[in-house]
Formats: sequence, C-alpha cells, structure tokens
Amino acid sequence: MGAAVLLKQFESILGGPLGWQSQPEPERALTGVAEIDSATGGLPRGCLTEIVGPASSGRTSLLLSVLAAASAREEACALVDAEDAFSPHSAADAGVQLGRLLWVRCGHSAEHALKAADLLIQGGGFGLVAMDLGDTPPERARRISLASWFRLRRAVEHTPAVLVSLARQSNAGTCATLVIECGRSATTWSGARCVSRLLRGIEVRAQSTHRRKQCSPVFTARAI
Repeated sequence: MGAAVLLKQFESILGGPLGWQSQPEPERALTGVAEIDSATGGLPRGCLTEIVGPASSGRTSLLLSVLAAASAREEACALVDAEDAFSPHSAADAGVQLGRLLWVRCGHSAEHALKAADLLIQGGGFGLVAMDLGDTPPERARRISLASWFRLRRAVEHTPAVLVSLARQSNAGTCATLVIECGRSATTWSGARCVSRLLRGIEVRAQSTHRRKQCSPVFTARAI
C-alpha cells in the first residue's frame, strides 16, 4: 500500500488533513522591556517561562516589569513568594497595580510554592502566575523533581495564563518553553576610589533560550 493511500486513509479517519505534526505558536504577552519583547515576541501563554540569574543580575527587575505589564492589561496576577522576598513598595514603584496582585507567602518552602502555583493555575482566572524561587538555595530548588515541573507544565497548557519561575538557575529542564538568563555585565561608579564612590548604575544583559533554539543576547539596560 502506497504512502499516499495511507495518508488519505488517516485523513478520512481524522476528518481532515493531518495537523498533529506541528503545534500552533502560542499567544504571547509583552514583558514591558522592549528589547526582550522584540527578540522573543513576549512570554508564551499556556507555557512555562524561567527567568534565571544570580543576585543583582536584573532578574527581579524583569519580573516586576512583567507584573506591571500584566496588571496594566487589567489581568489578575499571582505571585507565589517562596522566601518572603517580595517588596510591595518596590513593586508599586515599578508600576505594578497591587490591587490586581495576589501575594502568596510560602514560609521558605519551595515545595509549598510549587503546590500553590499548581492550585492557582488549576483554579483559573489569572493572566499571570509567577513563582519566585530567587532566594531559595540552589540545592533546595534542585530537589524539586522533574515530574513536579512536568505536572505544572501540563496544568498551564491550554490556559491563557503565563507561568513564570524566577530562580538562580534553570530547574525545569525541557519543561520550560522559554528561558531568559540575566547577568550583570558592568557597574558605573562616581567619586574617588576607596573614598567617596557612589553606585550610579548597573548594566544588565539578558539572553533568551527557546526550547531547542538559542538566541543571541537581546538587550542591555542601564539603571541610573
């Protein structure tokens, strides 16, 4: 039996042309950082995105920008805070509408944070669910099993929610559709060395890694 005959038989069973080979590109939500949005198109809905980097790498500033952009779109947002690191004052200064944000504190437990994120996604109604593991020690974050990340990814599939995990390093492996790696590349000081030096700015660089596709560094931002 020829390949063409088999193809027609499958199509007759499915009621149309075969479409399972390729999945449609997910809808994207803008981050509020023009350079990242230009390079990635925004964060994919119905998918897991990881924002990773060491302290002072710009990872928290990027998360606040994502929250501000989502709340400006009048979306309900949830922040699952594993280590009580969230500052409402800093978030408000960054443009986050706190009236649209649910803050869930998890008592220094990464496992509780993962379960809380799962419940929020399954409950529905949120345009953005962010899980902050940035201050969780890497060895504790690595204890989260890949099966747990897989369940979280499956929970967000076929929903309009953007799921974001913030951490020092990537933990979700192939369960993440997009990984944005942040890093500090330079600092700007004023005044005499060792006498009256003042920090004037931090230059932050980020690069995005799609699953099976890596992009070059996408933006350099200077905070003065």
